[in-house]
Amino acid sequence: MRTDPLASVSIPVRLGILQRVLPVYRVPFFEALAEACPAGLGIFAGQPRPEEAIRTAKSLEKARLFPAQNRHYFQQKLYLCAQFGLVDWLDDWQPDVLILEANPRYLSTPSAVRWMQRRQRPVIGWGLGAPPASGAFSSLRKAARRRFLQQFDALLTYSQAGAAQYAALGYPEQRIFIAPNAVTPRPTTAPPLRPANRSRLTVLFSGRLQARKRVDALLQACARLPAGLQPRLVIIGDGPERPALQTLAQKIYPTAEFPGALYGEDLLPFLEQADLFVLPGTGGLAVQQAMGAALPVIVAEADGTQADLVRPDNGWLIPPADQAALTATLAEALSNLPRLRRMGIASYDRISDEINLEAMVAAFARAVACVLGGTDAYSTGG
Repeated sequence: MRTDPLASVSIPVRLGILQRVLPVYRVPFFEALAEACPAGLGIFAGQPRPEEAIRTAKSLEKARLFPAQNRHYFQQKLYLCAQFGLVDWLDDWQPDVLILEANPRYLSTPSAVRWMQRRQRPVIGWGLGAPPASGAFSSLRKAARRRFLQQFDALLTYSQAGAAQYAALGYPEQRIFIAPNAVTPRPTTAPPLRPANRSRLTVLFSGRLQARKRVDALLQACARLPAGLQPRLVIIGDGPERPALQTLAQKIYPTAEFPGALYGEDLLPFLEQADLFVLPGTGGLAVQQAMGAALPVIVAEADGTQADLVRPDNGWLIPPADQAALTATLAEALSNLPRLRRMGIASYDRISDEINLEAMVAAFARAVACVLGGTDAYSTGG
């Protein structure tokens, strides 16, 4: 299991990527990967269910986007997805290497793997990991997952935790590659200069306002702090929970601010004015933006990728759905501004050195090189 150093890479084969959907936040990565693929990068992706509220990309500049016809079946643990038009796309694009999501709920995966194997072309699985099975029939489910993974020539995963889970199922460690789940490039400017003293600190949340983000817990935590520690709270984003959150804020924390959904240059001033970023629920990609702006973070543990981002030197990992832990950690963080400043620099360094788009592209290139038979399949530049 290997993390990858920052590198400029070239993948001189035609690459295909099969995605259920193409979220807008993933576009910068695929455009960066396309730059490393002079022979071409093609992406086959469809649309989510409306209730998923995922903003999807309509086009790409450097990669070619092919529309899939997604059909969704059932809900939650029974969810399945089939993508129609897949074989036609493979016939048209003719990828030399195919990367697809290592998710057994996607019914089109076997046909894609068979298409590639008939032509003796490698397939790479890309997934979060494989948490240990428990409960009834756990041994059967574990065996099924092991068989599912063995069809791939290599595996890409976001985190050390995901890599360890794949290895625990018997997948060869030398064919597991960690591609940090990045949405931002390596910073090109110095971290923002923040004052050494400030009478009232600013706590920032940014993300889609959904129940799973648990922004209500953040409002409650701020309201429970001693008056001298209560921060300026800025909640950036929009979504189905916004009206309820604003109503709650009026009752328990009326100074909370709701600027709406902001991106890019519009978001930057709020990142620079903040002292601490808090994500009390699931998610994580906004955390990287905050860290790139030299902010310490408080993050709820979820899928395992958070542990690679958040370490004791730059923030706090807290149990999910634990109001007491969130309130206590927030109080601890806001009580020591010099420590927050040191932790913010550690966040910036982590994004600069480890978790960025360049490192993610490098990991994909190494996985492709592996399945093609050696390091001569790609080049690394300084």
